[in-house]
Amino acid sequence: MNATKPLVVVAIALVFREGRLLVTRRPNGVHLAGFWEFPGGKVRGGESPEACAERELLEEVGVVARARRRREAIDWEYAERRVTLHPVECDWVEGDGALREVAELRWVEPCELTELAFPDANANLVRSLVNELRSG
Repeated sequence: MNATKPLVVVAIALVFREGRLLVTRRPNGVHLAGFWEFPGGKVRGGESPEACAERELLEEVGVVARARRRREAIDWEYAERRVTLHPVECDWVEGDGALREVAELRWVEPCELTELAFPDANANLVRSLVNELRSG
């Protein structure tokens, strides 16, 4: 990775609800607009990825969830920045979701994940989730 590029540390929430995962589509006018993703955002100074995932879920889509477990971090380099993604598995508590800071949201079956266009940084995570959830 090119250490001269700015590093952005992001928590992404993997919210499980009745065998489905919450996914959102990025709005127009932002980096990676139109791609599907797991909701999340930038980790603030002194904030854990777990706390960030819970906060971002509420801010972006109005869903309350509790962080359960952090998965292995993902390091990725884009043309203009580096990112470290911290996937955080979360248990759904309440809320169906609202379009607060996203263009669209869906609760999808694991097999549907492969039908959606995710950023390249998420490819291995999506593949792992599909395989894990299919095998039970």
